[in-house]
Amino acid sequence: MTPAIPTLKLNDGNEIPMLAYGLGTARYKPQGGPMDESLVNLTKTAIDVGFTHIDGAEMYGNEEEQGAAIKQSGVPREKLYIVTKYGAVKGLSIPESFEASLKRLGVDHVDLYLIHSPYSAETAEALQKQWADMEAIKASGRAKSIGVSNFLQEHLETILKTAKVPPAINSVEFHPYLQRSALVDYHRKNSIAISCYGPLTPIVHAKGGPVDGLWKQLAEKYGVSESEIGLRWCIDQGLVAITTSSKRERLEAFISKIPTFQLTPREVAEIAKLGNQKHFRAFWTAKFAADDRR
Repeated sequence: MTPAIPTLKLNDGNEIPMLAYGLGTARYKPQGGPMDESLVNLTKTAIDVGFTHIDGAEMYGNEEEQGAAIKQSGVPREKLYIVTKYGAVKGLSIPESFEASLKRLGVDHVDLYLIHSPYSAETAEALQKQWADMEAIKASGRAKSIGVSNFLQEHLETILKTAKVPPAINSVEFHPYLQRSALVDYHRKNSIAISCYGPLTPIVHAKGGPVDGLWKQLAEKYGVSESEIGLRWCIDQGLVAITTSSKRERLEAFISKIPTFQLTPREVAEIAKLGNQKHFRAFWTAKFAADDRR
């Protein structure tokens, strides 16, 4: 019997599967466009092979596809971990957007609801108000956990000044070429978990970098793929990894192989050391200077 994907306990006591299937940038659909059956089938395949953590967002324009895949999978709602995010689409408030997201997803609650970006609020006060709206949604029971995405330390400090409930998690770009050490330390000190999107950037967007050789060597040692090494590197640091693929066999391998091995602390550190030799950011590049490693 294949071991289960590990889970992480959040600061609110809820547990989150540490490997997620993401419907992010690569699966983006223009808002209000026709149903994309290929995306429904891809997401359903991910659920069929064993992914239970399905990470989506209002901003991706594909919540209807996410919801259709969930329904068609036949997997009981309680066995799935459903995530979506507030994106300030069409200028709607958080309560308005959340209601619309639930309707598109076809569920009465989500397991995790995030503010997709701190840049949807123009002032500190507006950001604090958004967080108060998130707290009200959690209190209603319609989101088991609440958190943020793409927040820097300064944004977290802003909402923590007035928060009654701290964010459970922050979803950020994270991989060997963007390790954000100071931000990670701040999260650990404040018991805020991290989920990593773009964890395979070294082989998807920045191939030819310093970690390539070591990832290949470790893949041969453990009898897995380089992608599985990249995902395991996040998980072995206590971080949730979000990935995607259009290939069933690759998704099956992620589910079946990732729980069967662990990198040693020395191997995790070696990847980090090599990764620090190169800086590369794949997302939100307009918001950061070329040498900004936050």
